[in-house]
Amino acid sequence: MKEKIISYFEIEKLNTTVKREVLAGFTTFISMAYILFVNPTVLGASGMDEGAVFTATALASALGCILMGILARYPIATAPALGINAFFSYSVCVGMGIPWETALAGVFVASLIFILITVFKLRELIIDAIPADLKYAISGGIGLFIAFLGLSEGGIIVANEATLVALGPLNIGTTWLTIFGLIVTAILLVRRVPGGIFIGMAATTILGLVTGMIQMPDKLVSSAPSLKPTFLVALKHVGDIHSIQLWVVVLTFLLVTFFDTAGTLVGLANQAGFMKDNKMPRVGKALAADSTAMLAGSLLGTSPVGAYVESSAGIAVGGRSGLTAVTTGLLFIVGLFFSPLLSVVTSQVTAPALIVVGVLMAQSLSQIKWKEMEIAIPSFLILLGMPLTYSISDGIALGFIFYPITMIAAKRGKEVSPIMYALFFVFIGFMWILNVK
Repeated sequence: MKEKIISYFEIEKLNTTVKREVLAGFTTFISMAYILFVNPTVLGASGMDEGAVFTATALASALGCILMGILARYPIATAPALGINAFFSYSVCVGMGIPWETALAGVFVASLIFILITVFKLRELIIDAIPADLKYAISGGIGLFIAFLGLSEGGIIVANEATLVALGPLNIGTTWLTIFGLIVTAILLVRRVPGGIFIGMAATTILGLVTGMIQMPDKLVSSAPSLKPTFLVALKHVGDIHSIQLWVVVLTFLLVTFFDTAGTLVGLANQAGFMKDNKMPRVGKALAADSTAMLAGSLLGTSPVGAYVESSAGIAVGGRSGLTAVTTGLLFIVGLFFSPLLSVVTSQVTAPALIVVGVLMAQSLSQIKWKEMEIAIPSFLILLGMPLTYSISDGIALGFIFYPITMIAAKRGKEVSPIMYALFFVFIGFMWILNVK
């Protein structure tokens, strides 16, 4: 069996070992295990059952990782993506007043479209058509949005009638719990400690338990929570998608997941040294893996699944083959039996994780050509638009609308692809539809 594993994953060809790959898989898992607890909290704001979301998150993550490892043979892990889950809860369900059942159906329809455009290789064509600078801006903008969400949930930033937002009161214990978690996590990341985000969450939880700000759970291990509240709900509510507004939501799920995953895949492939002639080998299989995981996740009961930037932790310790991703997937299955920890993972525990993940995602901003105003303006509108409008889709729309305008003004209109001109009109319609009363 070991020889077959070595042969299939080309362990020797990649100059690695089974032990190193397994260690890399474990490193990736502890770096992104926070999603098991963050995702239920975020999606819970939409009214979804947090226990069911926990199980759906673990199973969808496991499936995506295993498919990525076996089909594409990349050391890249997948899980429900941060940012798009916030869009699901706060923009679609809370902001638009759409029931979570209908929103989940929207994810299901988007995943079907995802699979179709992957099969016909349209996904690769669209990736090539969108300027790299806008891709970097989308990733960075989502990072700012996630960080803003974390600062708000942790009590560090609060609403203010005079200035819209302000620094939160520092005489509240739970706010200091968030600050403690942020300091610990920041130190661990600076020191490049594997699993720094997860360890930071654990340290914050322990302090909360010791000080009484978090209640101790009755037990630590139990059977996985039932999927019944969310299982196949998406399929049952596909008929609810009957308005232009809901189709815009489907399109947004598609676009945001599309850009986030594509950017992450390319970035991780660069880190691992897989890119050849500016192209990613086996990218079709990688896209097929995350598309299938997204479809399965919608049926199980979670927001879109995508590639995770935390895979860089496993790659950093030597992970180079699909065995790394398979190991991570198997560990997600083991994680199913720790659902009682949900009660101790409060918003103050997850807030630091959201903030530092925002930092990680914002690193892409260094790649934008800021000195070229025709690039800088639409990129900046995407970047700032997401947190200030509290909507990922609105931020993308602002940038995609201004991009053709600024490029034409710079007499570079011929450099704008037909697809980008088409997206200009799509997002004009998108903004109009969302604002029709």
